[in-house]
Amino acid sequence: MAVVWQKRVAGKHYEVRKAGQSTRLYTDGVFHSQYNPNRPIARGVWDLLMLPAFFISPQTIKRVLVLGAGGGAVIHLLNRYVKPDEIVAVELDAVHISIAKRFFGIKKSMATLVKAEAVEWLKVYRGPPFDMIIDDLFVEGEGDGVRAVPLSAMWFNLLSRRLSKKGVLVCNVFSLQELRNSAYYTDARVGAKFRSVFSLRLPAYENVVAAFLKGDSSARVLRHTISNIDGLNALSGPDRLDMQIKNIAVD
Repeated sequence: MAVVWQKRVAGKHYEVRKAGQSTRLYTDGVFHSQYNPNRPIARGVWDLLMLPAFFISPQTIKRVLVLGAGGGAVIHLLNRYVKPDEIVAVELDAVHISIAKRFFGIKKSMATLVKAEAVEWLKVYRGPPFDMIIDDLFVEGEGDGVRAVPLSAMWFNLLSRRLSKKGVLVCNVFSLQELRNSAYYTDARVGAKFRSVFSLRLPAYENVVAAFLKGDSSARVLRHTISNIDGLNALSGPDRLDMQIKNIAVD
């Protein structure tokens, strides 16, 4: 995999690497994004961030908020498979925004890229609610990523207020234990906000993607829906998503 661009800005080292049609973004050695237009399903965390849209009818997802855009891989996937009317992506790192546009091909027609700190942006946001919110906020730490905003009651409450009545909240965490330490498990008032909650995992990653739904759904609904979508329904080969889905709703 060749380094096609690199730069040090404000003490951070950014790299864009390519292998064939696959583009990757690294910041201080942390792997942020990967996208290949010929093989959009990379069997990575970005796939799992998009897939909870199919716990409900994708046609009901008109507005999506992405917190932590990185290179924009999930924006490509949302446009290809979910096709919302609008995507807003909030990203604090101006270099990431530039890379998303220059190397990952994110255009204005695909998403509105906003340079802002996600918590403060959400606090002052007064627009219509989002049908899907993807929280992929993390920072670099010792060669690996760590969550930038803890899954506290304050954070869940803020996200829930910006979510539509039957919306889907998706959170990327770096371990099952981190999820179990979240306010969803430790604060009954947070747990009461969501009727259905699932964890999604891939064998090659420690990450857990948690999907919090305000309505009812099941793993069967998601699997049945994607079984009818070309590009997501591979039963074998390199495009098969060998994901584990578990219902983790608390009583």
